[in-house]
Amino acid sequence: MTSPRVEIDLRKIEENAQSLVSRLGVRGLSVTGVTKAVCGHPDVARAMLDGGVVGLADARIKNVARMRTAGIGSPISMIRAPMASEMEDVMKFCAVSYNTELDTILKLGSAARKQGTRHNIILMIEMGDMRDGIMPEDLDDFAARVVATPGVALKGIAANFACLANIAPTAGDMAMLSRLAYQVECACGRFVDVVSGGGSASVPWALGEGAIGRINNLRLGEAILLGIDPVSGQPINGLHTDAFAIFAEVIEARPKPSSLPIRSSAPKHGKHELVSNGGRANRAVLAIGQQDTDAGSLSLPSGFGFIGATSDHTVVDTAKSTVPVGSEMKMGLNYSALMRAMSAPDVVKRVHGKQSLKGIAKDRKTQRVLTLV
Repeated sequence: MTSPRVEIDLRKIEENAQSLVSRLGVRGLSVTGVTKAVCGHPDVARAMLDGGVVGLADARIKNVARMRTAGIGSPISMIRAPMASEMEDVMKFCAVSYNTELDTILKLGSAARKQGTRHNIILMIEMGDMRDGIMPEDLDDFAARVVATPGVALKGIAANFACLANIAPTAGDMAMLSRLAYQVECACGRFVDVVSGGGSASVPWALGEGAIGRINNLRLGEAILLGIDPVSGQPINGLHTDAFAIFAEVIEARPKPSSLPIRSSAPKHGKHELVSNGGRANRAVLAIGQQDTDAGSLSLPSGFGFIGATSDHTVVDTAKSTVPVGSEMKMGLNYSALMRAMSAPDVVKRVHGKQSLKGIAKDRKTQRVLTLV
């Protein structure tokens, strides 16, 4: 089979979505499925929708266009503030966008009026992640100006947590976000439909027993795709953590010095050799590198160790195992590795389970895969 490649189990993604939608629904929270880590892969998006998410969200308009071309008609939100060059496409493909700059919102309103429509705005509030967001003390005036802008409608407010700063939200953070929703309504006289309390880092809080206040939505990518809490790195109870796997071919396998060579010996009988200050260890070189994924973040099979990677090669300590040249190694991915692998053009993406073609679902038999073949 072609490698490197990512194998995708759509059934596990759908089941993860179902589990989270059900468990969070009991708490009064809807789930928006975030597709940016898979570059808007239509089959993955369809699996999320089949799992019950209320809509999809992505940060790149190219990914949104890909899903629309595949026949996905569900609501899709633009969760990164649109660039000036994207206004027309955002109007065409997205009913909602997340924003922090008034000038951008004015441009969106102008584009919406040209198309005879109205665009929904969700305001992103800075809650300590220090990436994108309006400062809370500026929110009332900002929201009032949005309400007064022709062509747009204030749909809700949202916050980010653990995106730039790896800090999970607290109950106090969520209580403050709820208060800000009431504050905006008092300032604008408009009901706030959506109060989105962050992404996968908010799942532990949401599944707890505390009050959720006005929070009624989470935007989930990593939790659905990988079943992982991004802050702790630990699996979320009841979710699959192996919906994705990456395969790479072994292109070299031989013993090499366990430490770097320290010098070259003098020629003997016309031969040269490298002299090490240690013994030898079995190593394998894989035909995958930093250009394909975050190689240092891959999860290797038990008994194997990561040594290093360059643009096109990854070197692995195979200990006493025999890994033939031409065999494949199966590895797990974290969010960083998944995101880079899905965006790499030389990495094949192979799906198993229910696929959608132009919006029409069809079943596909799951192929048998091995850790080492």
